Amino acid sequence: MILKHGTTLLVADGSHMMVLQNRGDTVAPDLAVVEHRAIDSEANREILSDAPGVSFSSMGYGHDTHGQTDAHQQREDRFIAEAVSALAKTANGNDGEVIIVAPPTALGVLRAHIKPALKKRVIAEIAKDLTNHPVDEIARLVQEY
Repeated sequence: MILKHGTTLLVADGSHMMVLQNRGDTVAPDLAVVEHRAIDSEANREILSDAPGVSFSSMGYGHDTHGQTDAHQQREDRFIAEAVSALAKTANGNDGEVIIVAPPTALGVLRAHIKPALKKRVIAEIAKDLTNHPVDEIARLVQEY
């Protein structure tokens, strides 16, 4: 894949994200980190404070337990939504193309949050987790895609 000058990349998963922009050209891309964020990935037991609730029916023998939410997944989904906002802020500053790199589940959440105007500029969605790779290796891997 050719990385044109001004192309914006979002490399994200549920707890790390980088917004990168190509300041180089197609021959020698130079990805600069525009924004980088990370959150601690805590287990549900560390996020939730109590057991799921129980309610009792006023008639009969029935009672109901309220299902426990996956607080860890909700936290990752909120983080992905923030990553989309950071991408939109950076991409709106230029007219370049946009590439999104994220694991499949994060990619699904990203698609739900991306606005149509920005979605038109997305030229590739790469379903890989590259958040722990160095920036120069990300450039190489995206070019090979």
